Amino acid sequence: MYKEEIKKIIKNSYEKNKPAIKETVDTVVFVVVMVIIIRFFVGEIRWIPSGSMRPTLLEGDRIFVERYSRFYTTPKRGDIMVFYPPFEEIKNTPWKIFTRLTGFFCKDVAYIKRVIGLPGDKFELKSDETGKYTVYINDKPLNEPYIQSPYDYTPCTEAMLCGPVVIPDKHYMMMGDNRGNSQDGRYWGLLPQDRFIGRAVFLFWPFTRVKKLH
Repeated sequence: MYKEEIKKIIKNSYEKNKPAIKETVDTVVFVVVMVIIIRFFVGEIRWIPSGSMRPTLLEGDRIFVERYSRFYTTPKRGDIMVFYPPFEEIKNTPWKIFTRLTGFFCKDVAYIKRVIGLPGDKFELKSDETGKYTVYINDKPLNEPYIQSPYDYTPCTEAMLCGPVVIPDKHYMMMGDNRGNSQDGRYWGLLPQDRFIGRAVFLFWPFTRVKKLH
């Protein structure tokens, strides 16, 4: 008898609150769908965790990363891109796909670096007698006013990718602006095109540093 009463109370409570429950579920589903649409087709917000892009980006900066340009163009030299590094395993289970699409509980490691070498480019990093390092693209020095310092570099070793190397199709050379403190393509190689997430276009926080990034 007691169990029947409990069941009746639960059933009556459900029937009474059914419209509110349905409205809540509909709202949650709508919000999740909109988040997925915005993140996949428009862009997302990211924060900078390290100093590898100094002085362009500082630790704690908040940026907007657009994702719409990938539907009609490829990254250009100088673009600041967010991507999954080639050594990061990207699982495509339903849960992992959901977390990437929504940003909820996503633990995939993403990097942010600048595009230095494009498909077909000959890339090479050289140093002179003063300790100054220069990037050469197709045997010509690359003008890089954005880097921290041409002298603040990790010296090249045989284990690093310093060139000369011709970048194959659909691959890119990515480097941080803080060349003395950046785990970039010199260490883990060239980046496949399908690893890109989006292009950083706007720094909106803190307010004292608001600026465009392209």
